[in-house]
Amino acid sequence: MGIIQIVGAALVVTILSILVKRMGSDIGLMVSILGGILIFFMVLPQLIEVISVLGNLAQNIDTNLNHITIILRVIGVAYIAEFGAQICKDAGEGAIASKIELSGKVIIMVMSAPVIVSFLNVIITMLPS
Repeated sequence: MGIIQIVGAALVVTILSILVKRMGSDIGLMVSILGGILIFFMVLPQLIEVISVLGNLAQNIDTNLNHITIILRVIGVAYIAEFGAQICKDAGEGAIASKIELSGKVIIMVMSAPVIVSFLNVIITMLPS
């Protein structure tokens, strides 16, 4: 799916959402949320392709697959948190959006701890005694 199709779908959803909101209906928010989900599913094949390429790269360079898995999960958490926060902001719930962003950052720190520890261990072993 190309960027032209994605932008086209986003514009159609935006126009529909504005028209429905002008009629005084709360359904405009639902249209906006469903549009965001539609766009996410339009991009999903590209995300899967990137994950596959990174997995193949990791196997070819004999890196620890656990680290690559953690990195991919961190990226996933970041995208999901951002997506959720943007939906909350669109709904006028900035405070909840901020909590989602904070939660995403905390989860990323917890998930990345093993990679950080491994990296620090490599540095320590390289330092002269």
